[in-house]
Order: sequence, then C-alpha cells, then structure tokens
Amino acid sequence: MSASRRTGWVFDERYLWHDTGTGAGPLPASLSPWIEPMDHVESPPSKRRLLNLLTVSGLLEQLHQVRPRPATEAQVEAVHTPELRRRIQAAAASGRGDAGDGASPFGAASYDIALLAAGGVVAAVDAVLDGEVDNAYALVRPPGHHASAETGWGFCLFNNVAIAARHARSRGLARVAILDWDVHHGSGTESIFAADPSVLTISLHQDGAYPTGSGPVSYVGEGAGLGANLNVPLPPGSGSGAYEHAMTEVVRPALARFRPDLLLVASGLDGNGGDPMARQLLSSEGFRMLARHARQVAEELCGGRLVLAHEGGYNPWIVPFCGLAIVEELSGVRTPVVDPYLAALEGYGQGLLPHQAAAVARAVAQVVGVPAG
Repeated sequence: MSASRRTGWVFDERYLWHDTGTGAGPLPASLSPWIEPMDHVESPPSKRRLLNLLTVSGLLEQLHQVRPRPATEAQVEAVHTPELRRRIQAAAASGRGDAGDGASPFGAASYDIALLAAGGVVAAVDAVLDGEVDNAYALVRPPGHHASAETGWGFCLFNNVAIAARHARSRGLARVAILDWDVHHGSGTESIFAADPSVLTISLHQDGAYPTGSGPVSYVGEGAGLGANLNVPLPPGSGSGAYEHAMTEVVRPALARFRPDLLLVASGLDGNGGDPMARQLLSSEGFRMLARHARQVAEELCGGRLVLAHEGGYNPWIVPFCGLAIVEELSGVRTPVVDPYLAALEGYGQGLLPHQAAAVARAVAQVVGVPAG
C-alpha cells in the first residue's frame, strides 16, 4: 500500500481543543429556557474520528506530515480587519467570546487555535508550492469559509482558505481558484474576493440552506471582480449525479477558462446523506468523485497544485468515511476499509434528476463571464 502521489497531511491536536461549549445543534443553549444544553454541533468528534480512521487504515503513515504554524497577524489582516482580529483576541483573553453572529462561541484558547488553523492551510500551500508534496489535506478547526473581512460567522473565526489564497498571491502566483463544496454557501470567501479578479471563487451548496438567501446563481462578483464568482445552488436532495453534473458542466469549464496557478478547496463534508445540518445525499463515493475531479483539473491546469482545507461535516459516523475517500483519491492509495454506510446512502438515490439539471444549467450560463487566463 504505497502512495503514487505525495500527499501532505496537516493536523494538530490543539485543533480539537477549540472550545465551542454547549448548545442545541447550531443554536446557543441560552437562546431559550426550553433548550436543554448539550455539546455544540461544531465539536471535535467527526474530526477526531476521521483522524482515527486514517490511522487504523494505515493511510496516515503513507502521508507526508506538514507541521502547522500560527498565521501571523499580517497574514490574518491581509484578509480581515485589524478590529476583528483584536476583538477575537480580547474575547479569548477574557475566557469566552462569540465570533460575531451569536451562534459561534469560543473559549480562552480559541484565538491561538484559530491562528494555527489558518496557518495550517498556509503551511499546506507552502508545501505544495515548494514541491515538498504534490497535494495536501489540512484537517483544521475552527472552520473558516463563512468569516468575512469584518466578522466571524457560522462557527468560523478567521477565513482559512482566504488567508491561504492571499498568502499564495503574496508568493507571486497570478491567479488562485477556490472551490467550495461545503453544503453551505461560502459566503465569507465570496465577500472577501467579490471585487478581486485574481481569485476565482466557486461555491456548490444546498440552495437556501445557510446563510438564508445567500449564494444565488445570479451573483457573479462586482467591480473589477465581475465574473470571478460562481454560485451553483443545488436543490435539497441532490446526490452524486447532481454534484458530478455541476463539476463537469460548471466547475471544470470555469477553471479551464480561468487557468489558476493553484486550486484551493473548502472541503466541507456536510453534504453527506446523514448530516444534521443539511439535506443533501452524498456518500463517501460521492466525495471521492469530487476529489477526483479536483485532482484531475489541478493536474491539467496548474501542475497538480491542490490544497484542501477541512470545513463543515457534523455526522460523526459518516464523515470519517467521506474524508478517508477524499484522502485516498488525493494520494492514490486504496486502503482495505469498506464503508458500512455506503449501501444505505447510495440507496437514497444518486441519479441526476431534471430539476437538478435545470439548476446546474442556470449556473452554466454564467461560465462565459469568468475572466479568461
């Protein structure tokens, strides 16, 4: 079981020490006297179990370990306002805080952990650009793709992929693409790069899931960045057929038109068919398919330079198999692991349906506006 590609792996135990406290799903327990407190939905188990499955499968030892380092204040402030960084730092110093939306709590260590998460994705980018690895997966926490320049949001403190993209640009790359397959719209990343023609942002997400009203197909950026933002809002109940149709008809043509020097992926695994935070139907094989398309298009367009940063994914028994499938695809290693949930999720129905094809067709019409490289 030897790797055919050098795949980097970023992880630090401290990521799992980010303290989100109690809640009821995504809601704070303090919202209502009728909420019985339990673990906040953005908690360690799905990530720890992914790490553990990679370990017991033997795959982890085939990966190149990339050591994360904290993002610098300058790297954070290349994306976020100094006021946001200082506010999160001060709240953490006081012992507890919220990223900005009242539903993204964090504890005393979380400012430092958030810097380490962003810095972990930066380290993965450096490892790929320096030729240390061919591609990389960063299992980081807290997530980042909802954080805007001015505020944290949706469990996110700092925007990890945005910070990594700006870092890549600072290293001399002319064009960077960010593909976001988290089930929720990549709202923060979109807002950060809305007017930036050097960064193409593409979000595949469940239509209307979160944030409410965010990510319509009609929004394609603004100003100098007009055309450099694509949204593919997929109907609830979409499985691998709809997602692969979006990849072949929208994502790959858009990337081929843009011709990035690096492909970053906001790798949310909450599109799985058992996730409590959405209503899509992807199985582990669906995520393997997404990773295959990302790897292939990176190899075709930018020398294979590909970095995936972990985002959402809240079902602790299904997420590990989805993540394993992605890392198997990146590395070229197939482990002996058999996904025991695959048959059930595939049985939900994975074929492309007419209303899903129609949703993708609306996004296809926007590809011609992507700035050509």
